[in-house]
Amino acid sequence: MPHTQIRTARCAALVGPYLSGKTTLLESLLFATGATTRKGSVRDGNTVGDNSPEAKARQMSVEVNLACFEYLGERWTVLDCPGSVELACETQGALAAADVAVVVAEAAPEKAVLLAPLFKFLDDRRIPHILFINKVDTLGDLRVRDVVSAYQAVSTRRLVLREVPIREGNGITGFVDLVSERAYRFNPHKPSNLISLPDPVKERESEARQEMLEAVADFDDALLEKLLEDATPDSGEIYERLARELAEDLIVPVFFGSAENDNGIRRLLKALRHEAPDVEVTAARAGVPADAAVAAQVVKTFTGSHVGKLSVARIWRGTVTDGMTLGGERVSGLFRITGHDQAKLPSAAAGDLVALGRLEKAATGDLLTDKANLGRPESWPPPPAPVYGLALHAANRNDEVKLTAAIQKLLEEDPSLRLDQSAGTGELVLWGQGDIHLQIAMDRLRSKYNVAVKGSAPQVPYRESIRRGAAHHARYKRQTGGHGQFADIHVEVRPLPRGSGFQFEDGVVGGVVPRQFIPAVEAGVKEYAVRGPLGFPVVDFAVKLTGGQYHAVDSSEMAFKTVARQAMSEALPGCDPVLLEPILTVAIAVPSDFTSKVQRLISGRRGQILGYDARPGWQGWDEVKAYLPQAEMHDLIVELRSLSLGVGTFTWEFDRLQEVTGKAADRAVEIRKEMLAAQ
Repeated sequence: MPHTQIRTARCAALVGPYLSGKTTLLESLLFATGATTRKGSVRDGNTVGDNSPEAKARQMSVEVNLACFEYLGERWTVLDCPGSVELACETQGALAAADVAVVVAEAAPEKAVLLAPLFKFLDDRRIPHILFINKVDTLGDLRVRDVVSAYQAVSTRRLVLREVPIREGNGITGFVDLVSERAYRFNPHKPSNLISLPDPVKERESEARQEMLEAVADFDDALLEKLLEDATPDSGEIYERLARELAEDLIVPVFFGSAENDNGIRRLLKALRHEAPDVEVTAARAGVPADAAVAAQVVKTFTGSHVGKLSVARIWRGTVTDGMTLGGERVSGLFRITGHDQAKLPSAAAGDLVALGRLEKAATGDLLTDKANLGRPESWPPPPAPVYGLALHAANRNDEVKLTAAIQKLLEEDPSLRLDQSAGTGELVLWGQGDIHLQIAMDRLRSKYNVAVKGSAPQVPYRESIRRGAAHHARYKRQTGGHGQFADIHVEVRPLPRGSGFQFEDGVVGGVVPRQFIPAVEAGVKEYAVRGPLGFPVVDFAVKLTGGQYHAVDSSEMAFKTVARQAMSEALPGCDPVLLEPILTVAIAVPSDFTSKVQRLISGRRGQILGYDARPGWQGWDEVKAYLPQAEMHDLIVELRSLSLGVGTFTWEFDRLQEVTGKAADRAVEIRKEMLAAQ
């Protein structure tokens, strides 16, 4: 491709559900603009993006992939975003930095619900977006307008068809542009051919053009007056209004084609060039301070094999040069990224999206200026709440310390991951958005950081308590030559209401147990309570020390601690111990068509439905609230997505501990015994 002087730099994000064809569309854009000489294939594993072992193994995008091309004097950076709902955090960060999003969707009305969360995110943040209906070669008898109608049902913004198809038999062989009213015949893998407007299409074209103009006129009084007066606006005027309304996220232009066959690609490119907003508009949306001479925002963080930490950033304002101070740190390396290739740059201007080297304090979302790191603005999308966890163990015990350090790097790269040291079980639990998400993280630990890990379902933090009280006398006496060990106590044990925890009371009178030994009795009780008769920590009980004896020579703190443990081990099994399981309050959100299935799902997991209502701010969605045992939560997200076409989600919080009996309790106690025996 001949070199042209770059006038401006723009950024677009390709987003859409899994298998919609985003990566193939990126290959078509690169091929059509001459950035590549041949198209790669997802099937063959030779695309510009998806080069990581994790992506190749799954034949899907597992992270945002960057690619650059030049088109008619503009440099474009395209962010090819993962389609899996489990990797939505990657996508949302890319969208926050893009001038425009191209929503790629299949020509399949039954899959419209998959776009609902994405459209909601875009519209809530007023991010301009275009809908590209891919795979129109698979439509058959189905009409494009029926597909658009299905997608309109899940979009709060008006979808405006920008072209109508030309059909021959059951196939779409071309299109008519509704602004220029020019007709084109698809020419697979080459530019479309300009043709005369076919007679059979004229009536439909006229009708669709009028619908487009009326949609635009809804937000433009001047255009509305012209239409009411039967005046015909010229093409330039229409393009100008379409561009303005797209930039303000008032309408969603709709194009169609086939990325596999390179059909409709150049029309999409022209729409991006002429109608997408520029970097100044996007910077204002991002809340960049007006007084910043230089400003950039970190879109993604990753660790390169040779260059260390890289912060992929959109340059909002000014020029960033290698070696300058940005966000309070020195930029050490400046790179343009296309796939796995990195080209070193001396500088980057407003609009560019580049990788900045070794900004150790900068995190994803941070807004960096020439004066300071302003942190993550409120407009930056927060990471989603975790819905799936795995307890991680290093395959090699010698890697335990190395594992923690490697996970911290993963957390920098992926803010939707969270690491918890479970207070209830002591396990290291990695939380994320689903099994695929965490399997990818585990694969990266192995491939990038050379730490092999095993993942298992986290232990449920069961507790146990007692139903009735008891009085008990315990004596500990040991004579081994020299000073012996002697302690004697009388205690009363009783249950407490749920949530009370543990209480210790000193009821000793007359000094039968000296004051210095009483704390040792409490400590001994607490030590035993870590593992009660059923094998779990004991809660919600009280112990009162009522009396005892001591020996002036042989008594010690250790002896009284030991006798306290002995007293508990003898008394608690007779206090009718009971297993307690954590109960969570869960709010499950799904499209209304799936609400009844969710209710059956909850009932099948020993849950208690509290009720359901319309999900606030979501048209056609419900939110079902319920109490669910934590023991039933591990794979809930897997089954929920299975029954809701992948879009269902939930939030949860701890509510209370509740007695559990029967098979569920017996099984929990049996597993606990096996685990303790194996230690």
